[in-house]
Amino acid sequence: MESRLMTSLASAGNLVERRSLAEVWLISIGHSLTHWYPATFYVLAPVIGAELGLSYTQIASIVTAQAIAGAVSNIPGGIICDAIGRKGLMMALSLAWIGIPYMIMATTHAYWMLLACAVLIGVGNTIWHPTAIPTLARRFPDRKGLVVSIHGMGGNIGDAVAPFVAGSLLSGIAIGGISLIPSLTWREVMIFNVIPGIFMSAAILWQLGKLQMDGKGKPGGGALSLREVASGFGGLLKNRTLMLLSVSSAFRSMTQASLMVFIPLYLANVMGYSLWAVGAAMMGLQLCGFIAAPIAGSMSDRLGRRNIMMTSMIMTGVVLLFMIFAGGTPAFVFFVALLGFFLFAIRAVLQAWTLDATPKNMGGSAIGLLFGIQAVGNAVGPLVCGVLADQYGLLATFYFMAVTIVIANMFVFFIPAESAPAA
Repeated sequence: MESRLMTSLASAGNLVERRSLAEVWLISIGHSLTHWYPATFYVLAPVIGAELGLSYTQIASIVTAQAIAGAVSNIPGGIICDAIGRKGLMMALSLAWIGIPYMIMATTHAYWMLLACAVLIGVGNTIWHPTAIPTLARRFPDRKGLVVSIHGMGGNIGDAVAPFVAGSLLSGIAIGGISLIPSLTWREVMIFNVIPGIFMSAAILWQLGKLQMDGKGKPGGGALSLREVASGFGGLLKNRTLMLLSVSSAFRSMTQASLMVFIPLYLANVMGYSLWAVGAAMMGLQLCGFIAAPIAGSMSDRLGRRNIMMTSMIMTGVVLLFMIFAGGTPAFVFFVALLGFFLFAIRAVLQAWTLDATPKNMGGSAIGLLFGIQAVGNAVGPLVCGVLADQYGLLATFYFMAVTIVIANMFVFFIPAESAPAA
């Protein structure tokens, strides 16, 4: 009798684990599409800029507008996510909200409308991460680094495949001299790339629409009231580990956001690469990040978050310097790919460390705070690089990026070596 009972309990445990893993992969696919949209825009930016007569500063300001909207709305967005139990509904809403403004972008000829759509995208993006990341971490408390890195891999896939697809669609696809898909305009490509996200939003709503923070489908789902969350937020602002991580992340985001905008511009406008080749290079950057993410996440669970972050940031700075010296040569593209391995490896580690230092029921607020502060870096970095590129040329932007990643590492150095996971 006891043996049958133990077998039944083991089978039930395995079923829960399988169900949880299925949800991890579904959420990660949704995450890939939140990255798919902006990754498409980066490849289209040289074409959009040429058609609308935009300067480098104006192109960068579109990304900056999105980041400013995120900086303003991430913190209240995180608080709201902690106070709302329907996590699946929130993720579906975010995915749809991000995609629709890109469809509007495809119809406009006005620079101001591009800025307005970027603001809407920035607001919609604030819902996803404070909802998805704490939910995954709560389900796998002993493997935060690993499951958050799987979620991060979804982002890497979107960032990797979207530029390649966009570049291929812009250039047309032909095999043996036979045109399989004619070249599309940037407007047609933008609409084409939004369609998968709309379907994925419906799939998440269908499969996870009743998902709660505790994963049991109970009303309330372990969520706090809005007043309780707002009251607890003051404690997050006093959390030294969280605040240092957030400021470090802001400087790291300056590096990442600037790279995503200006590597395609450098490859297209300085090195004369075709749009297909630009997309392929950006795909290489993200695929290396895809490989590195689970390695870094799993190692951080065993060796500590701080060691992995500092090593990756140091190597990012070194690779950026090699890119400067290799500017204008084929080696530059190799270093672009190598950069992705180190730069994107620590994204999940940073998020897992944030949740380690945060009370479980405040995870959404903590992630909202983290992303809100790093959104400032997303806003400032591309705009500064746009001004530098207009004044001194595109290669000058990479000097700025090397400095920002060094500063990011300095803040990590002052964080306590180990932070025990919060209760």
